Amino acid sequence: MYLRGVHAESNIPTLHSFIENNPLGIFTTAIPSSTYPFIQSSHIPWVLDVSESSNDSPGVLRGHIAKQNPQAKAIIESVKSTNPGASGGVQLEDEVLVLFNGPAHHYVTPKFYTETKPATGKVVPTWDYSAVQAYGKATIYFDGGEEATQFLSSQIDALSRHAESSIMGYTGQDGQQGPWTVDDAPDRYIALLQKAIVGIRIDLTRLEGKFKMSQEMGAGDRAGVAQGFQNLGTETGKEMAQCVLEREKIAMKGK
Repeated sequence: MYLRGVHAESNIPTLHSFIENNPLGIFTTAIPSSTYPFIQSSHIPWVLDVSESSNDSPGVLRGHIAKQNPQAKAIIESVKSTNPGASGGVQLEDEVLVLFNGPAHHYVTPKFYTETKPATGKVVPTWDYSAVQAYGKATIYFDGGEEATQFLSSQIDALSRHAESSIMGYTGQDGQQGPWTVDDAPDRYIALLQKAIVGIRIDLTRLEGKFKMSQEMGAGDRAGVAQGFQNLGTETGKEMAQCVLEREKIAMKGK
């Protein structure tokens, strides 16, 4: 994506935190096939594994996708053709992309630019948003063997624990409900579901972050944008106002 310097975020821990807080990513592949579309995308929730010894490592994403998904079928077709007879985890030749979007984004009316609009009128609308793009090489677990079963069991358990505790707040502490766990469901039921999904491990090679929150504007216009969002009186407006102010503070610290 286009990364204008003022909007770019390269701090790896910051990008990791963004992914963990917004785990539903858009998984995109570009796989030559005579049967399926070349470019395909699917919304998939991911588990992010990070290195405890290095803040510079992009990390690893783990997810799963339904076998009946045409994108999964194209992936399986590709790995089978390039690795005939292979079992366990098989690497997809082509690079893959996962796009993570921030929870709040919004149209920015020129009316918010309270400094430039009355002075020159040289303003146009735009859209403020945040996103992280994660690139890497994918290993596919699809054959139902022991390695695939272990991968899927671990991924499903980790995803459930993260979603139940971090997203839902079901920690079992301070009066909160305890989390749902995979063990709450019958073993046979989970085993049947695992046969219908494909595991995906992405060893990330790079992360690109973009927080476009009016940083390119002057101080007066940024204040107008933040106040304009706040005046909308909506939860999204309040969140956008906070994001604009937070990114302004970060930009000022970097000067």
